[in-house]
Amino acid sequence: MSGNPGKIKSNKKTRYPATDYEKIFHPRTVAVIGVSAEEGGTGFGTGMLKSMTAMGYEGKIYPVNPKGGRISGMEIFRRVEDIPEKIDFAVIAVAARHVPEALEACRKKGAAGAEILSSGFGELGTEEGKALEKQIQEAAARGIRVIGPNCFGIYCPASGLTMLPGPDLSRISGSVAFLSQSGGISIDLAHAGNYLGIRFSKVVSFGNGADLRESELLHYLADDPETKVISMYIEGIKDGNAFFTAIKNAAAKKPVIVFKGGLSVAGQRSVASHTASMGGSRIIWQSILKQAGAVQVHDPEELAQVILAFSLLPKKTFKSISVIGGGGAIGVTACDTAEDYGIEVPPLPAGIQDRIANHLPRPGSSAINPVDVANPYVSPQNLKEVLLAAAEDQRIELQILDSLLYHYQPLARMFGQRITAITPYKELTRAVRDAVDQTGKPVIAVLPNPKRGPEDMDITELIALTRQEYIKLGIPVFDELHDAIRAIAHINNYYGGRKK
Repeated sequence: MSGNPGKIKSNKKTRYPATDYEKIFHPRTVAVIGVSAEEGGTGFGTGMLKSMTAMGYEGKIYPVNPKGGRISGMEIFRRVEDIPEKIDFAVIAVAARHVPEALEACRKKGAAGAEILSSGFGELGTEEGKALEKQIQEAAARGIRVIGPNCFGIYCPASGLTMLPGPDLSRISGSVAFLSQSGGISIDLAHAGNYLGIRFSKVVSFGNGADLRESELLHYLADDPETKVISMYIEGIKDGNAFFTAIKNAAAKKPVIVFKGGLSVAGQRSVASHTASMGGSRIIWQSILKQAGAVQVHDPEELAQVILAFSLLPKKTFKSISVIGGGGAIGVTACDTAEDYGIEVPPLPAGIQDRIANHLPRPGSSAINPVDVANPYVSPQNLKEVLLAAAEDQRIELQILDSLLYHYQPLARMFGQRITAITPYKELTRAVRDAVDQTGKPVIAVLPNPKRGPEDMDITELIALTRQEYIKLGIPVFDELHDAIRAIAHINNYYGGRKK
């Protein structure tokens, strides 16, 4: 039964059959069914095989196509049955009508699971599509777990499994898991992770979710030692009671961040044609997620920002913060935004203000909190001293440093140099890391960039390089001050709620 969690009435206990997740996420042998036997051929199967090879997957790959032949130096087997050993996992990318037969062959070959990239099932809304999806469920019930159909598959950096189309995703493992009904959002977030500093344990695009889907995967990830933060994009669920139990259980152990699609009337129509799910009521979903202790976000950008904050900041609340940056308006905005989210920006004690003032240019600067440094060229060493002094206020639990690095552009052009050559961004990031290490209080870096025209690509490069240096040192970076404060508020709500 498909629907929203507020309308499902069922006392049936959900059973979670034994699943060999180790073989699914870390397979040693993978069959790719539906590769092209023609030179230069394309298609999902061929794309996945080449992507896995590019990712450096170290296990054995067995391509399958009835025509046989060779691809990328590998023999193409005509049938799954012809593969000379048992397989752990399968990638199925054949026409929908051939999927049930291929899935059953993989089950008989010992596969613990399979991801079905093919579309043409329940999402079509046709009787034929629904019947084919039912056959997938029947095959799964006989002993093979299924991701999909109509999905992009699994990305697991540790094993080298990658989703479609992801030949250039990072092989650096992390602590963030992401479950998604949308293949597009899953691959976009996986790519964004490279830039933002989000490192993944597992990403699962499960599409229609004919078998393995949100509830059962939540149970698994709740106890997965590789995963410290769980994030999700969901459009609809099959069993409201099972979902509530699973997400409540997971959120009691680690943060669960949820982006729920299809809350508007128009969105619900789109969801129905995308993954054959029911969107559900906005009010009911807000209530369910709040009761479960999960964190709800409202767009892909907020999703990524909140994941970043949870993955890099300590597991605690931050009720009082300091904000350091250039420009009085930045300080006013910081105070207004922080108050909106229930966060205090307290004035620093007079003695600390005096210490900070000694490291700031005059006139024009202010050491109250927010600290207005007035001049965008304040040295990294002076900014470090400001951070060290502000941290001595016992009320301050976290600091935000807003750096207007784009101001170095006219200076660079004036002297005919590259902006990256005259901006001390490496020294800045190192100074911030030193301040964190010496005070034990985290710092969030904010790197705004209002200059984004074709003539400003040097600034884009500078911001990217600075972010990269911060990420290496474990410092979270945001583009805008508001986004950073909103992410802190989500952390406060989650850890504050757990204490209550």
